[in-house]
Amino acid sequence: MRVILAFLMMVLPAKAQDVAGEFDYYVMALSWSPSWCALEGDARGAEQCERSVGFILHGLWPQYESGWPDWCRTVERDPSRRETSDMADLMGSGGSAWHQWQKHGRCSGLSSQDYFALAREAYARVERPSILRQVEETLRLDPAVIEAAFLEVNPGLEADGVTVTCRDRRIQEVRICLTRDLEPRLCGQDVRRDCSATASFPPMR
Repeated sequence: MRVILAFLMMVLPAKAQDVAGEFDYYVMALSWSPSWCALEGDARGAEQCERSVGFILHGLWPQYESGWPDWCRTVERDPSRRETSDMADLMGSGGSAWHQWQKHGRCSGLSSQDYFALAREAYARVERPSILRQVEETLRLDPAVIEAAFLEVNPGLEADGVTVTCRDRRIQEVRICLTRDLEPRLCGQDVRRDCSATASFPPMR
């Protein structure tokens, strides 16, 4: 087995190291907390699942026109525990903020302080539809309904700039494509993958 692995390492091309700061646009992922809690958070005893929370900021992800960088090397220092804890109001927990910095934030080419500030600004620029926070029981919805709700309250967004994802037949996330200056833009083809079947949408707790 070791001989086979060594051979494969010699003949297969190595993945080029992604370079911090070299990317084309951002994807802002907004996770519907009740869905995440039902799928993972409750079993983990996650603090955010004890609060009445709607959309949280899963992450602000640097993106290529096709594909994305991750786990980039950067000369910027990692954030302190206090800095990641300060993002818990948007990202659910300091641990989530730390993971997002390591996997995606380093690729922005920004300092951790500037990256988290930019993520907070991106979140503030996009209005989350208040009607979705008024749902009182679990609904079965076409994901297009969620997308339409975002388009209605954010006139600058276009349908091909918003993607709704599902997991285990639940509405999972709304992903919004933004320029490096946080202006709405169309998503790359690899990001435009809306879930097509109806899915459950649980209410806030």
